[in-house]
Amino acid sequence: MANIRALAPDMTDRELLVRLVFGGMAAQTVRAAVRLRIVELIGDTPRPAADVAADAGAEPQPMTRLLRALAGLGLLREHGFGTFAVAPAGLLLAPGRPDSLTSFVRMFTEPAIIRAWEHLDDSVRTGDVAFDTVFGTDFFSHLARQPELSGEFNAAMSQATAETAAALPHAFDFGRFGSVTDVGGGDGTLLAGVLVAFPGLTGVVHDTSEGLAQAPENLRRHGLTERCSLIAGDFFRSVPEGSDLYLMKSILHDWPDDRAVRILRHCRAALPPGGRVLILEPVLPEIVRADDDGSTYLSDLNMLVNVGGRERTRKDFEALCEAAGLSLTSVTPLPEAEPFSLLEAVAR
Repeated sequence: MANIRALAPDMTDRELLVRLVFGGMAAQTVRAAVRLRIVELIGDTPRPAADVAADAGAEPQPMTRLLRALAGLGLLREHGFGTFAVAPAGLLLAPGRPDSLTSFVRMFTEPAIIRAWEHLDDSVRTGDVAFDTVFGTDFFSHLARQPELSGEFNAAMSQATAETAAALPHAFDFGRFGSVTDVGGGDGTLLAGVLVAFPGLTGVVHDTSEGLAQAPENLRRHGLTERCSLIAGDFFRSVPEGSDLYLMKSILHDWPDDRAVRILRHCRAALPPGGRVLILEPVLPEIVRADDDGSTYLSDLNMLVNVGGRERTRKDFEALCEAAGLSLTSVTPLPEAEPFSLLEAVAR
């Protein structure tokens, strides 16, 4: 073992650690910006902090401090003392934009998410899901009992899927197939991206009734009501038959290996000759790269404390597929939707 006392951290190392510790405060600053509608109130032209405060029903001096913090984080720009404009990154906090991340911000700064993180050390010691201990139920049962929070979660997942929905049609030839089922497809954002790009394809979104709550309106907005059906159900029991392509994004990472294999086995059982299973997930490298930003590893810990799942390496996915009667044939990174990769599997 190396002698750690011989190592000498420099100022850059200290700055890194301080920045990481302050990360939770930065997240809550962004949450406050969304809750106070800062980007909407500033609008397209620079505005004095006092005017923003008046419109938000807030005090001028604390509002100035919040806006300066947001400027320091790169979401706003200060044009002269006390006057602020929205920076390009801040536009993502405008709820009316198609690339908005407001629901994503709300959900991942939601106390229900954050409270379990306070017990990360306990989850590391025991392997137990901290959320279940804190709330007395599992995460998805908690969502099912709170329709407003469930809707926010669905919107957050939709916003987090937009980039992947745009990139996926260019990464795989869906035109060879007739029907695709999106397993755990939520409001249909991912499948809509595919169906719009391949007019000859029909689709099915399969999810719980809570997960499908916003799907009818989303499919109507994309003009896909006649080409896409919604089937409520439990992918731990079965998936709908009738498609030659089964697609899932950010599903397997929610679950431990045995339950992930169960989902894949149901897809395998429904798969016709020549069919495919497509998995969209981050794929961890075997060794952490020095230039990695760390976000996928934080997602891995989020799975640990909140739902009991995990992010996986290619070897992990190969093992899951093999246990489910599938063979993983390719892994294709999606540069336009980092950190996601497209994993293709066929029946063994």
